[in-house]
Amino acid sequence: MRIALIALLALGAVSAIDTTPAEARDYPFCIKGRDYDQPLGDCSFTTYAQCQASASGRFAYCDANPYYGYAAEPRQRRGHRNRGYHD
Repeated sequence: MRIALIALLALGAVSAIDTTPAEARDYPFCIKGRDYDQPLGDCSFTTYAQCQASASGRFAYCDANPYYGYAAEPRQRRGHRNRGYHD
């Protein structure tokens, strides 16, 4: 009986783990509004256009995902050409 109770408690603990923050880091845009209980909203959009299409006709708006790893993307300098010493 103890083993069954411990197994049931372990199963309940594993199923109670919330994976939303880990998933939220994968997509740069979130849809927010009154239909979403969480302040972060639904962060499952790879483009702003996808998010806007889902928010269209609803009390919702799109915002940048605060947990997305923007710093991990390589930065490019605009207007500067990579020049060598002999150019």
